Amino acid sequence: MAHPAPTASPAIPELGVPRSRIVIASMVGTTIEFYDFYIYATAAVSVFPLLFFTKGDPGAALLASMATFGAAFVARPVGSVLFGHFGDRIGRKATLVGSLLTMGIATFLIGLLPTFLQVGLLAPTLLTILRFCQGLGLGGEWSGAALLVTETAEEGKRAWAAMWPQLGAPFGFLLANGFFLLLTVLFNYDSAQAQQQSEFLAWGWRIPFLVSMALVLVGLYMRLKLEETPVFARAVARGQKVDTPVAVVFREHSKALVLGTFIMLATYVLFYLMTTWILSYAIGATGLGFLGIGYRDFLVLQLVAVLLFAAMTPVSGWLADRYGRRSVLLIVTAAIFLFGLTFRVFLDPGVMGVGAQANDGLMLVFLCIGMTLMGLSFGPMSAILPELFPTHVRYTGSGIAYNVSSILGAALTPFAAVWLARTHGVGSVGLYLSALSLLTLTALWVSKETRDAGLE
Repeated sequence: MAHPAPTASPAIPELGVPRSRIVIASMVGTTIEFYDFYIYATAAVSVFPLLFFTKGDPGAALLASMATFGAAFVARPVGSVLFGHFGDRIGRKATLVGSLLTMGIATFLIGLLPTFLQVGLLAPTLLTILRFCQGLGLGGEWSGAALLVTETAEEGKRAWAAMWPQLGAPFGFLLANGFFLLLTVLFNYDSAQAQQQSEFLAWGWRIPFLVSMALVLVGLYMRLKLEETPVFARAVARGQKVDTPVAVVFREHSKALVLGTFIMLATYVLFYLMTTWILSYAIGATGLGFLGIGYRDFLVLQLVAVLLFAAMTPVSGWLADRYGRRSVLLIVTAAIFLFGLTFRVFLDPGVMGVGAQANDGLMLVFLCIGMTLMGLSFGPMSAILPELFPTHVRYTGSGIAYNVSSILGAALTPFAAVWLARTHGVGSVGLYLSALSLLTLTALWVSKETRDAGLE
């Protein structure tokens, strides 16, 4: 019997939920989660070294702040196991609500923390704990949002559907850093001449953290309107749930875990070089070997470049459905490898210039290339990683691969890059990116194409 042609935003028969609602809920949720994550990343460079790590020289304070920033990435695999267990046991919807609340409450509380001058070492301790909780939340968020759309996607359009929650990354970045930029203008704050008594450092920096709770309530409302995915519901009806998904993943799907972890690696390294590290390098003091560009001036350039990240994410989803995930990612990762070889050409202080003489146009070109590659690389990840695992362990497996990769590619990257730039020059940071890109190329080369793999 012929099937009727699909209409715009068709309802999923088992649930009666419009696909458009699923797309919006997944994208809104990841946007909020990444907003929460990025406001910490921005503050870790421009605020926390001054308020939570005030002892020692400025370079040591920045390294300490970056180490705290990395605590979330240690927590993310823990979050993927915790939320993955419940996601594979009780369902995608309820688990996504829990991950959103975990992230949102931790972010709100950061906005209420006392500083080092008020409570001493208790301040960075509490900051680290709440950063760890942020990591727990995001560790459970990504795979759940990816499964929400991949398990309800139209045939042949899984990568296109899966790229929507990926847009939460650039959208969250724009929202977080745009907010910080607005505040620095309103408070007339200059990071290069920051004073402890400035209103921005006294209380203005807290506003983005506190406002996040309103965004969380919006995301919570959207997710409570959803129902379970039909793929998971059918797996439950067939009696395919397992008691300990994490044990099954490691026992039966260890190869997929390793491949997924290294497939994601270059994307993570590139992104945190192009966001967190480059911010610290660009606005850092020239006496430390950095560029000394004004915070507001650089943030404008970064926000412009992130628009290309957002624009390339849908392009990558279309390409991955048309030509396959593996083929597209092999080409993009090779381009990331070559990009790493250009860091010295773009970023060396002798080429770029420093302070008021810095070449903003050259910096913008560098950022645009990096963000374009980021969008092309990041878009297909929410399709290829879930496709590596069967339904009964998909939440756990894809989440662990994604978040273990975050330790290797994201937690260490800002800290390692700051150290490399200070001790061996900025070209060594690019070589770091190129070296890890080779690991991703190897994983892609030995993996199989998953475009036509069934999810059940």
